[in-house]
Amino acid sequence: MKKLARIHGSMVCVLLVGMVVTSAAAAGMTYPKARKSNQIDDYHGVKVADPYRWLEDTDSSETRAWIEAENKVSFGYLNSIKQRQKIRNRMKALWDYEKYGVPFKKAGGYFFSKNDGLQNHSVIYYAHGIEDEPIMLIDPNTFSKDGTVALSGISVSTTGSHVAYGLSASGSDWQEWHVRDIATGEDLTDHLKWIKFSGVTWTKRGHGFFYSRYDEPKSDGKYQDVNYFQQLYYHRMGNEQSADRLVFDRPDDKEIGISAQVTDDGHYLIIPLTRGTLRQNMITYRNLREGRRIFYKLIDIFEAQYSFIDNDGPVFWFLTDLDAPRKRVVAINTDMPKREHWTELIPESKDTLLSVSAVGGKFIAHYLRDAHSVVKVFETDGTYVRDVTLPGIGSVSGFTGRNDDPETFYKFTSFTDPGIVYRYNAETGENTIFKQPKLKFNPDDYVTEQVFYKSKDGTRIPMFLNYKKGLKRDGNTPTYLYGYGGFNIPITPRFKVSNLVWMEMGGIYAVANIRGGGEYGKKWHESGTKLTKQNVFDDFIAAGEWLIENKYTSSPKLAIGGGSNGGLLVGACMTQRPDLFGAALPAVGVMDMLRFQKFTIGWAWTSDYGSSDNAEEFKALRAYSPLHNLKPGTAYPATLITTGDHDDRVVPAHSFKFAAALQAAHSGSAPVLIRIETKAGHGAGKPTSMRIDEATDRWSFLVGALKMDLDHWRQ
Repeated sequence: MKKLARIHGSMVCVLLVGMVVTSAAAAGMTYPKARKSNQIDDYHGVKVADPYRWLEDTDSSETRAWIEAENKVSFGYLNSIKQRQKIRNRMKALWDYEKYGVPFKKAGGYFFSKNDGLQNHSVIYYAHGIEDEPIMLIDPNTFSKDGTVALSGISVSTTGSHVAYGLSASGSDWQEWHVRDIATGEDLTDHLKWIKFSGVTWTKRGHGFFYSRYDEPKSDGKYQDVNYFQQLYYHRMGNEQSADRLVFDRPDDKEIGISAQVTDDGHYLIIPLTRGTLRQNMITYRNLREGRRIFYKLIDIFEAQYSFIDNDGPVFWFLTDLDAPRKRVVAINTDMPKREHWTELIPESKDTLLSVSAVGGKFIAHYLRDAHSVVKVFETDGTYVRDVTLPGIGSVSGFTGRNDDPETFYKFTSFTDPGIVYRYNAETGENTIFKQPKLKFNPDDYVTEQVFYKSKDGTRIPMFLNYKKGLKRDGNTPTYLYGYGGFNIPITPRFKVSNLVWMEMGGIYAVANIRGGGEYGKKWHESGTKLTKQNVFDDFIAAGEWLIENKYTSSPKLAIGGGSNGGLLVGACMTQRPDLFGAALPAVGVMDMLRFQKFTIGWAWTSDYGSSDNAEEFKALRAYSPLHNLKPGTAYPATLITTGDHDDRVVPAHSFKFAAALQAAHSGSAPVLIRIETKAGHGAGKPTSMRIDEATDRWSFLVGALKMDLDHWRQ
């Protein structure tokens, strides 16, 4: 845990004298008593109190003193758990294995990431040939002593001579981009700032690239100000950012998000236009061979999602959910762009089509079947060729490449195996192992099973259960139930060292694939949004009830966890059913559903949540908002809230206010704590050391909360 920002001693004394601590029912546990203000807001004639509004000012002296006091209580509790160091040691030992990213090919060279084991960040390597000794290209571990500056993205030029790379400090969404000469390993003078939610895409000759940015924020609002009016720029290598040319913007619509992609042939600039997290977009494009800068509107209405795959001259291939909730592939000839001329290449199927790439004259289509990966190969006219044989139930990533090159790479992983990186020939179907990690455990010692249960309204929900062989279903097994349920994001089998440690400790790791996610396409997602968001919580609560009814666990042994939108999930479920769970671990959660849209990119989430500015949606939001549904005198489950003080995605005020209100309302003996990481954001780019610390504290907290016996573990 990094030391909090210093506050002058006299100020700390003044604040902490006024910050009287209140005794918790738990023996020896005290919480800082947060000041209550008289803040009252009017929502459509309904008066709503917000007594902890002052905690929204993260950098005020009063808030910093509260943070320090809360961390003192939380770490005092965590330090008292005798098994904590044993858990940390095992976490570190299992984390220490070589980790390879999926390689990609550019201009005949190969690029991939590798982590030796406990490096804070993976290192980017380059090799001329796949069997050649790789050369270190970018080592993010040199950017900061404590590992809090991370690599946020890379883009290799079409000529293979330069790489643009983005950096993020302390987990912020803000990125700064630089350019490195691949041959010399030296950085050029290029330095671009105020970039967020954007990569870069190079022009054909490699003289420069396109990127999206926002205006420079006010100095005191960098991490909280609302982000509007994204703009697309072109940067020519060697120039100052002030000389970059504005390429495209939408000053008439502040919510339009603008990204860009140059086609592999270098002839077209594809510009998808989005609105927040709405799963619909428009498509504008420009023919880069034309002397005039003309932008053509190919899709000019928000009605469906269109993901550009590749092109064959003027024919563009798109993955879309137009008239296909589980998606299909269509071809649009830009010379005849009207919808009656579109051609369907791959029709919608019973499985959810996640992504499609064009490699070696083939389409490689990645599907989800009951939340696990299935991969199929098609000709570019839609004719089925073959399935890609996968090792079992798991998830794949990769399959990038060029349509004129059959070579591609992918990685397969599961809940119990960190996975193998494969080299795949799209033309022949040849599948060979490229990299396989050497592990310090045996994946065969663990079981993954998929079960299906019914939610409150009868909807059939899938759930993965993972545990060590020899499980006794007697209702006494500590169980960690994880969920997300939002933004059309599917939760698929993924390996995490921390989850393996949990299973080693004798726990069950359960994943419920609830509505709101993308497991079964558009309808599945939309049935867990806005006025139907309660379905998500019902699905998760039903998962807990099923686990208890089927004697996998019991309420005192059942913990729930999730992050971001999953933090909202945990907060809503623990306030609706505090009796059902033994512990709750909401991480970086959206807890104030009436004000989330007022900070950074929160406005973009209204496509999933709705907004308190709308009277009908306000009623739905208030009905489940975790902050507004805490009831004084209630015994809540043991709770460990986690956040980062530099989170500019879900600002930490959500967790701060929820923690203060929870501690004031709680009447039970279980600890309700908040762990606040400094120099950390929403989660992306966290160094390995910080991830190990957080995972250690998560399981240490559950050891105490679920009364786990680890005396004979790892003896």
